Amino acid sequence: MNAVLAPKLLEDLPHTPASDVKKLGWRGVMATVHREGKVLVTNHGRPEAVVLSAEAYDDLLQEALETRVRKQAALDELSHQFDERMKVLQTPEAREKLRGILRRPINFDGKIFTGDEF
Repeated sequence: MNAVLAPKLLEDLPHTPASDVKKLGWRGVMATVHREGKVLVTNHGRPEAVVLSAEAYDDLLQEALETRVRKQAALDELSHQFDERMKVLQTPEAREKLRGILRRPINFDGKIFTGDEF
């Protein structure tokens, strides 16, 4: 991740009030963007917008896409593992093993379990 994309909290960004944007114009804003990588525009002290270069925006989109692809690959792998385990449970051997377990009498040691005790 390049320096432009390094995550920062809004309060850590270089900022400029909207009134300065009006005074300095777009060139003034872009001078700050080129110098700092991004700039937070505030209105009455409240964050209103973050301006960044088109290259930085493209980098953010690329990073988001790569993250999405990694997460989907991990999810696909988990789904595959789950499907493989389910296949094992669908075999005749697994079915017979489960039936055998359920046919065995349960020993409660003379106790009957109900409610919270169970």
